[in-house]
Amino acid sequence: MEQHEKLYDLIGVGVGPFNLSLAALLDKVEEVDSLFFEQNEGFDWHPGMLIEGTKMQVPFIADLVTMADPTNKYSFLNYISKNERMYQFYFLQRLDIPRREYNDYCQWVAEQLNSCQFGKRVTNLRHIKDNQEFYEVEVTDVESGEQTVYRTKHLVMGTGSKPVMPKSFQGFPEEDVFHTADFLPNQDRCRKAKSVTVVGSGQSAAETFRELLKEQRECGFRLDWITRSPGFASMEESKLSLEHFSPDYVNYFYQLPQERKDEIFATQGLYYKGISNHTINDIYNLLYEYSVGEEELDVGLQVLSEVRDLKQKTDGRYEIDCYHWQKHEAFTHETDVVIAATGYKPHVPDFVHELSDFIEWDEQGRYKVTADYRLEKQVDTEGEIYVHSGISHTHGVGSTNLGLSVHRNKVIINHLVGRDVYPMNEKSIFQSFNV
Repeated sequence: MEQHEKLYDLIGVGVGPFNLSLAALLDKVEEVDSLFFEQNEGFDWHPGMLIEGTKMQVPFIADLVTMADPTNKYSFLNYISKNERMYQFYFLQRLDIPRREYNDYCQWVAEQLNSCQFGKRVTNLRHIKDNQEFYEVEVTDVESGEQTVYRTKHLVMGTGSKPVMPKSFQGFPEEDVFHTADFLPNQDRCRKAKSVTVVGSGQSAAETFRELLKEQRECGFRLDWITRSPGFASMEESKLSLEHFSPDYVNYFYQLPQERKDEIFATQGLYYKGISNHTINDIYNLLYEYSVGEEELDVGLQVLSEVRDLKQKTDGRYEIDCYHWQKHEAFTHETDVVIAATGYKPHVPDFVHELSDFIEWDEQGRYKVTADYRLEKQVDTEGEIYVHSGISHTHGVGSTNLGLSVHRNKVIINHLVGRDVYPMNEKSIFQSFNV
């Protein structure tokens, strides 16, 4: 095992949009020597859901750097300019951009940053306090298997989220029962099936259903969408509601008692989990057009229905046990393919749990996090662990919002360096959440 003697100022675990933004903003901060490790071979943001025609839910200005530094060379507009697409983008006349383009933009940035190293999996973390205090970061090269240990004063965790599959959906052939995160690799299987069922609600469910609906008549499969929700609810996208994704609201939410935070967060699903209005409109418009001259569509949308179990029949098909929770009636639904739109949860790597005696956890096993995005520790140390994911319970609905990620990185950088590298605006919205 190779040991690096150099002591870095900051090492990042994971290179998703949040840590990539941090790496880009740090690129011109000379006093910070940083490295970021990502186990995948290159940057790829939710590749299984990079469906053509899907759009970002935030304006292009919520790129990796612009909200902190509009002149930064890693801005989206500079990406457009360098790729000689400025006039095409100008004539597009849109604030939102294709999701595939956002991914391509991030890849363009990642390829220019020497601090971002791909194909490198962080396998262990240790806090060392000897003559000098630091963190040891054990990194395995995915291709060669070679292990290297790096040293750093501080860490930043950007480990993102992972798909949630209900226990009843596990253990079946992966080409038949899969999460929306794996939709594109399994799209051909859907095309060849006699019936496909999407289970769950939210944006990923709607985008998957819309894509399948486009091909349903040509491919000839039965298409169903089942959700326990009372309806296919649209996301709250009014402009004043969007101010919940502001530094002002983050600061307001953070100072509330944890019990109150949990109560409030449980009521805010439509701020971040609903379906975009344009997606619902697309689906309805397709259904309307398909209904012209047809007595009945081979498509079903079933609400108020909780999925309780999944069984594979002797003929290879699947039987979904459902329960209509308003009528208190059980029923079954048969299908060839089941797509779980059952969301994501924060990914906390095993090596972080090994620091359980070092990190403070709340009664529900969640991180305790300071206002400036540092993990609270059980021991007094100079080395900080900054964190991007798993903080919705402390910092609210905007924790996973790309428009707030740059603000969070401004806070982290300013704390790390000990000065205002990036100025902080005192007030950024029209309404007041405090009294």
